[in-house]
Amino acid sequence: MDDEDVPEPDEGSRDEDRSASAAGGFAAGLFVGALVGATVALLFAPERGDRTRRAVRKRLERLREDAGSELERAGALTRRELLRRRRRLRAQVERALGRL
Repeated sequence: MDDEDVPEPDEGSRDEDRSASAAGGFAAGLFVGALVGATVALLFAPERGDRTRRAVRKRLERLREDAGSELERAGALTRRELLRRRRRLRAQVERALGRL
């Protein structure tokens, strides 16, 4: 099969790659920001140690739950996008083979 027969990826698929990457980057940034915020809160906490630990423990539990939810959502989006791209690639391969 010649290189001429293989369709070039269209500009739309490149934009979709960038948006999927941006969504993952946003989720990672959100998670890192939350961790940094919790650390700063610990350093500047005006309360006693046991109260601070309790508050931090609750906050970390909420962060863990939120992160889990976001990871599940990101995983679902990734699986859906992978399935869509697999179908598109399969159709392109079938078209290319049909030209032979």
